[in-house]
Amino acid sequence: MEIVTQTDIKEYPLLQRGKVRDIYELSDDELLIVTTDRMSAFDVIMAEPIPFKGVVLNQVTLFWMEHFRKMTPNHLVESDVAKFPKGLAPYASQLEGRSVIVKQAKPLPIECIVRGHITGSGWKDYLGTGLVCGHELPKGLQESEKLATPLFTPSTKAELGEHDENITLDTAKTMLGENLLAQVEELSLRLFTAGREYAEQRGIIIADTKFEFGLIGGELVLIDEVLTPDSSRFWPMQGYTPGKSQPSFDKQYLRDYLSTLDWNKQPPPPALPPEIVAQTGKRYVEAFEILTKTQFG
Repeated sequence: MEIVTQTDIKEYPLLQRGKVRDIYELSDDELLIVTTDRMSAFDVIMAEPIPFKGVVLNQVTLFWMEHFRKMTPNHLVESDVAKFPKGLAPYASQLEGRSVIVKQAKPLPIECIVRGHITGSGWKDYLGTGLVCGHELPKGLQESEKLATPLFTPSTKAELGEHDENITLDTAKTMLGENLLAQVEELSLRLFTAGREYAEQRGIIIADTKFEFGLIGGELVLIDEVLTPDSSRFWPMQGYTPGKSQPSFDKQYLRDYLSTLDWNKQPPPPALPPEIVAQTGKRYVEAFEILTKTQFG
């Protein structure tokens, strides 16, 4: 495996270079998704990569897609680089462990966020209004407290460098239609509940997460990343105490460090000290090993 910050596969057209993923069109029906080691925080790409973070994200997603296989179809076609098209053979060492071939889907225009604990932007909203994305919550909740029922709180999908924005269910209904919104809400909550129950058996609290779905031939399918340290907040169950922020296995460690700096959260990003890079990477690997019961590397 190599540390990969950017790919340049000339045999196929590059469709998108996102904050983390490079996406190529292999055919009218299939895409290649490469999860790089680029790290973004506050929607800004850091100058330093987190070594092998992309492998962790890709492997965690593959784990969950298999775990959820009986609950929902997904867009996966192939994850074994040895079985990729011959045109990708020269890039095998770059692609190993961090890439998948998927069916082309029409992505839904919303992010499907599920909140199981009150934290992050939800906590800030609650302090100001008593609401979280339009959901009225009981008075007196503490930071990081577990919610009686997980909340489905969709958001927009922002362009690179922009911020996602929380939207109401009525707005989401306008964007998707009543029936499709009901489908994605029910499935998002069901996947979150199943994932949370599994993770808690392994000693990890999934505080919240973001799912993405698409349509293939009119069928709703799970796409993109699933319950990863980039798309979720993972907290250790040991030592969990409501009333404060929690230690984490995800990028929150990096966010917390960046929040101590005199930085306006706009490009260019500040340089990351080697120990911050190393500790961030360590948390990603720990999450992978705990969830999958597999040693990384």
